[in-house]
Amino acid sequence: MKKHVKLLIFSALIPFLSAQEKVWRVMPVGDSITEGGSTFTCYRGPLAKMAQEEKLPVKFVGSKSTPSPFGPLAHEGYGGKNSNFLASVVPKNFAKHPADVVLLHACHNQFADQKPIPSVLADHRAMIAAFRKIQPVVIILLAKPIHSGKLPKYAYLPELGNALEDLAKELHSEKQPVILVDHASGFDWKTDAIADHVHPNEKGGTKMAEVWMNALRPIVSPTKK
Repeated sequence: MKKHVKLLIFSALIPFLSAQEKVWRVMPVGDSITEGGSTFTCYRGPLAKMAQEEKLPVKFVGSKSTPSPFGPLAHEGYGGKNSNFLASVVPKNFAKHPADVVLLHACHNQFADQKPIPSVLADHRAMIAAFRKIQPVVIILLAKPIHSGKLPKYAYLPELGNALEDLAKELHSEKQPVILVDHASGFDWKTDAIADHVHPNEKGGTKMAEVWMNALRPIVSPTKK
């Protein structure tokens, strides 16, 4: 094929290539509140529905997967596990399933009498550093966690949420964003959780999805330049 013909073909492809939207790989990371369970819901299904309805170019990624009406929803949610476990496991899986955006809600499964806040913050630092090493431009959506009525076990959550807000400010930069996502303010465990006062019911899962969507939409919107 002559050189000028090749150039003509390539030129004709440019508008088509530029019209292709970036598909944003989104990795949900956390414990059972991310994974879901047989007796309670989680935010991933409602979030996938919202993204589909708004035609947002997102794809969930991770080493685990659960079926849904929208196809398999990949994730890194581990029921019953705490942030220390997540910090030891998720970065390895992130290397195999890199993401553009991480939804990080990893604050439960600790005990208030253990004074866990310093260790939870250290685990968050370690995960974010590992994600950035693998994918330097990854965007971290860092959750201020939902509160729980299971007390005194989860009495530490409000203080931890404030500490994570400070961590987000510390680690955030224009090139490596860490954006706080406040799940605490609008979530009421009396009406949004099942009888254990911890895990979201259908209403609570939808609330969480709406909060994630409000943070995700400006990043992945097809109209965003």
